[in-house]
Amino acid sequence: MKVHCLMIVGALLSSAGLAYAEGDAAAGATVFKKCTACHTATEPKNKVGPSLMGIVGRPVATVEGFNYSPAMKKFGEGKVWDDALLEEYLPNPKVLVKGTKMAFAGVKNPEDVINLVAYLKDPAAAQ
Repeated sequence: MKVHCLMIVGALLSSAGLAYAEGDAAAGATVFKKCTACHTATEPKNKVGPSLMGIVGRPVATVEGFNYSPAMKKFGEGKVWDDALLEEYLPNPKVLVKGTKMAFAGVKNPEDVINLVAYLKDPAAAQ
């Protein structure tokens, strides 16, 4: 009986950790407010920065009508925005892409990064 209880508790803890790793889109929407001066995630409209609508799964530096910096174009060669690349990029864009036009210092809190990626994957889930 003791073993079964431990297995159930372990399973619950594992699934709780998995939920955290996937992020919280609603919390990510709050983090995204830092980005709205330059980006949108819910419409295909470029602002100072490109639209981030549908970014997850999209090749880097490919939004039609946006003039990317040479540094971002070079960085993007053969790359696709996925969770891992976004989680590497968002904390410090200027370090990963030296010469980028993006002036944003980055999202420093790892939990905020995961939540932001969850939001970018599915902005509608934040509502």
